[in-house]
Amino acid sequence: MNAIILTAIWGVVMMLAGAFIQNKRIPKYLAISGILLILVANCWELYTGQTLFSVDLKDMIHLNSFNLAFISIALICTLMYFLLSGRDFEKVGTHVAEYFALIFFILCGVSLVATFNTLLILFLGIEIMSIPLYILTGSDKRNLKSNEAALKYFLMGSFSTGIMLMGIVLIYGGNSSASFYLNQIHLGVGKMPVMIAAGLVLLMISMSFKVSAAPFHFWTPDVYDGAPTVFTAYMASVVKVAGFFAFMRLFENAFGTIQPQWQNLVVIITAATLVIGNFTAVFQQSVKRMLAYSSIAQAGFMMLAIFAMNLAAKEGLVLYAAAYSLASIGIFAILIKMKDYTISGFNGLAKEQPVLAFAATVFLLSLTGIPLTAGFQAKFYMLLAAINTHHFVWLVILAVGCAAISAYYYFRVIQAIYFKESTDAEPHVWDVTPAFKFLLLLLVAVIIILGVKPELIIDWLHYFPLP
Repeated sequence: MNAIILTAIWGVVMMLAGAFIQNKRIPKYLAISGILLILVANCWELYTGQTLFSVDLKDMIHLNSFNLAFISIALICTLMYFLLSGRDFEKVGTHVAEYFALIFFILCGVSLVATFNTLLILFLGIEIMSIPLYILTGSDKRNLKSNEAALKYFLMGSFSTGIMLMGIVLIYGGNSSASFYLNQIHLGVGKMPVMIAAGLVLLMISMSFKVSAAPFHFWTPDVYDGAPTVFTAYMASVVKVAGFFAFMRLFENAFGTIQPQWQNLVVIITAATLVIGNFTAVFQQSVKRMLAYSSIAQAGFMMLAIFAMNLAAKEGLVLYAAAYSLASIGIFAILIKMKDYTISGFNGLAKEQPVLAFAATVFLLSLTGIPLTAGFQAKFYMLLAAINTHHFVWLVILAVGCAAISAYYYFRVIQAIYFKESTDAEPHVWDVTPAFKFLLLLLVAVIIILGVKPELIIDWLHYFPLP
């Protein structure tokens, strides 16, 4: 509750700052201050169960340690994003404060989709999260690829929203209580009504689009590649995992009792996402586009949590949110500093910038799922969750095989960093400060610590007072 209200308020504050503050550097520090304030308020709510605001929400929002833990992770990742890439907002355009304001509005939507208890709040959260993203995608007005990406994202996002609304209408009309509340949809284990079945399928399609799961992933490479890189970083990390938390909350609370009837559909989507994401990433020469396809492959692993829907799935999803978001924010922060986004652009990086090379290597190893990194523990929990269902063992084997394939395209970048010589005739002028290098090393330390002690995050789900 604290995060929902404070992110909206701070978004308005950042908008006013854009109107009255001319210095482009000040909005970054104002945004960092706001994130710290919201993070403290959310952690206080997580520890004590008390909110700063007394609002009768008619049970439309439900708070527990699971969703508050995720909101804390989203805020921490956003803080690291501002610290690492906040300066790069200035390179996109002149409306720096407005860009930060849009990020805060996205966080408001993230908080809503993590805590909703009614289909109406789900719709509002998805839209509050999506509309600022359409604007940020097209914020580089001088770049035709950015304009094209924004238009494509807007049209396809609007279409998926229409599908979601139709699904919500069918669910509302098909349940006996005629309610939008998740806990009042009252679905048993018998034969599913036709309207409920159609609504469930439409909701699954729309949510799969939001998390870029196959075969609803076609927008992802073009949008991620066309959007300014500094905003792609946020789109591919915090926003993506927020979609999965909404997915998990919707299907666990509204359709959990009929899981066997829709589990096969999730299996097909998961398998297709793993295969398509990994095999298409292999053939990419642009690192930015490769990361876009790899984000689809990572979505396949996170879909295992929707398939399993058990305690290990919840623990794994929280850990995956932290591991994947931090590694993605880190590698994109380094990519922004590059003048060439192709794999050959990383040639000889270890000699020119050894700190950036080391950090990029750890981030890529974590995304691959190599032991002693947070990514390994996250994927382990996802596989464990799938195994605990005692069904579809072949899906686990497929996921392991696809993880091995991902090592190929991630290690191509590492090979370029350490084992190939730069072919540039002129040396690259690096816009890298000592503070930036320190933050990268801090991020590396966090990823390694979570790889060794994942319970530092997982315990948030078990030792705090909220149910």
